[in-house]
Amino acid sequence: MNRLSFSEKQGLFEVLAQVDQAGEDILVLLTGGRAHIGAVAIAQPRPSLRDPQQISSTGSVFTLLGHKEDAVAKNMAEGLSAGLNRNVVVVAGIHWDKLAPDDIKILAGLCRRLGDRITAEISQGAGNRMASAKKE
Repeated sequence: MNRLSFSEKQGLFEVLAQVDQAGEDILVLLTGGRAHIGAVAIAQPRPSLRDPQQISSTGSVFTLLGHKEDAVAKNMAEGLSAGLNRNVVVVAGIHWDKLAPDDIKILAGLCRRLGDRITAEISQGAGNRMASAKKE
């Protein structure tokens, strides 16, 4: 199985995403700075409550004591799940010392951009390449 790798960088910050496929499901390892496991989010696609013709997602998150990655992990998991109509798990560990509020906004933006890129890449056929590589 092929692993897809993505990175987004701004200033001193770089956030990395490694994407694997387990059957039809997607697993993302999201790291930056001092990598670790801070939060794990899982999301499942479902019909939208506003418009059942659209796909939305429901997610849950487990955050280790003292960690703050819950929002980025859940947002990415739910966004990917709705965008790809697949089950998604995101394991997030992003850490830099003494971040200012503006730094946190930058990192959240980098994570959003990564999620958008992952959705676009898999939607445009990388998921098929991942599946065919798994068969080899």
